Amino acid sequence: MNMVGSKLSKTIQSVRGMNDLLPAQSPIWQRLESTLRTLMARYGYEEVRTPIVEKTELFARAVGAVTDIVEKEMYTFQDREKESLSLRPEGTASCVRAGIEQGLLYNQEQRLWYMGPMFRHERPQKGRYRQFHQLGAESFGIPGPDVDAELILMTARLWRELGFADKVVLQLNSLGSSDARKSYRDTLIRFLRQHEAVLDEDSRRRLESNPLRVLDSKSPAVQAVLKDAPQLIDCLDAESQTHFDGLRKLLEAAGVAYQINPRLVRGLDYYNRTVFEWVTDALGAQGTICGGGRYDGLVEQLGGHATTACGFAMGIERIVLLMEAVHGVTAPVQADVFVAALGAQAERAVFPLSERLRDALPTLRLVQGHGGGNLKKLLKRADRSGARYAVIVGDSELERGVAAIKPLRGDGEQRDVPLVELANFFTEALSNCGFRDLTVLEPSPRATNPEC
Repeated sequence: MNMVGSKLSKTIQSVRGMNDLLPAQSPIWQRLESTLRTLMARYGYEEVRTPIVEKTELFARAVGAVTDIVEKEMYTFQDREKESLSLRPEGTASCVRAGIEQGLLYNQEQRLWYMGPMFRHERPQKGRYRQFHQLGAESFGIPGPDVDAELILMTARLWRELGFADKVVLQLNSLGSSDARKSYRDTLIRFLRQHEAVLDEDSRRRLESNPLRVLDSKSPAVQAVLKDAPQLIDCLDAESQTHFDGLRKLLEAAGVAYQINPRLVRGLDYYNRTVFEWVTDALGAQGTICGGGRYDGLVEQLGGHATTACGFAMGIERIVLLMEAVHGVTAPVQADVFVAALGAQAERAVFPLSERLRDALPTLRLVQGHGGGNLKKLLKRADRSGARYAVIVGDSELERGVAAIKPLRGDGEQRDVPLVELANFFTEALSNCGFRDLTVLEPSPRATNPEC
């Protein structure tokens, strides 16, 4: 074989860190995404969808040109007009850009949310990929701690509805005002300078450009030094202290437990006051599944009018992992009915029959068998589909105006049902399997009846 033929014969692999989502994995994602969409609507948040590709300048200005995200992790390229573009590494900057550009923010209150893929070129590991998915919620134009509390309460409700509220812990801190943080930054640099020999390479690099990020260091030696470091929460200005106290009272009144974590920070200048994270150790080492806070300076930093803002983002992959760890892997959604035709005339007849059933019962999962074959082969295909019932239509059944209904799960007996009564038959037969109403588009959760 020549070289060209050899190259063409190789299979093409996915890009490292960018994974396929297969049918066996889709149900848990669909459940989570549906829960998230419903939750956002219940709190009055409206969806915004932004492009995956943005001008690189947006993230350089929003995230910061000296951050690891911009310097090392973004997928950046030049288009044909030589303009620098990047795949979005996070969603807040795009949401703010859209709000400014479309006139949604000035002198207005907005509650927005988004969900979709983000991209960072970092070392892939379980729950963290180069293409990953986030949901974010952002509120604009509301300055008080009440909206901070609302966002936290929204996430607390999500954990309860997903069934792992006991597996996560809320951590809180306040970054204060920009002036208070600048003063603290200088104090922290002086402290770290005294221990520079102990700092790891990343911490030394961040010492001047982004010293607050040193507080996030994973180095045990650095963390040992930080035990004696000054704390930002002790340097809060009066207004920020009042804001933080107000948030704590609202959470306590709502029964939301929290821990104060004085090392919980954000390294970017536009963040201020409230920061929070939901963390869990149910996936091994303690990890964050959701993080948020106030960023009252970002809208102005990106060219808009000064606008207060608060939001959060959560990693879908990590939440899916937590759901699987707590509840196990969700079984793939399978068919309810498999329609099998025996004979040429029956093959023509089952197409309109299947469509009439789909019209009458919008939530019915109906798989139609194709490719012909004898009854034994068709029943094997029906069993592999996971269907509860096989609908067998042969030429003889057509002459009598019936279909043979064979239960594939449980011990029921095969029976003939008139074609005109099939919709009523399946409405009754499947009502014990968790359907509220097969004639509407929203099914209820499936029951665990073994005959289903």
